Amino acid sequence: MAADKVRTDGCVSMLKALADENRWRIVQALLKKPMTVGEICDFLDLSQYNVSKHLRILREAGIVVAEKDGKYVQCDVAPRFRERLARNRHVLDLGCCTFRFDRSPGTLQ
Repeated sequence: MAADKVRTDGCVSMLKALADENRWRIVQALLKKPMTVGEICDFLDLSQYNVSKHLRILREAGIVVAEKDGKYVQCDVAPRFRERLARNRHVLDLGCCTFRFDRSPGTLQ
């Protein structure tokens, strides 16, 4: 029973983190290459405050990692998350649902 709760909790945190279109777009961008917070701001045309808020949620869900590099913060997709996607060719299978990171949000197959 405890193992089911852990899996469900992980699934819920990822679902919450990926529910926002801007966070989805951040993950898609980081799957292509690591970026600084400033580069993400420019790429998505969002304020640093909003990008930092979204990155915090993605970090807490285990989707993104960030490392301070001088005065910059370098962001990338977390290795475990990237491995899960690599197994299914940019498809994340949470058991309850699947997400395709090779398409824009809202695109139907």
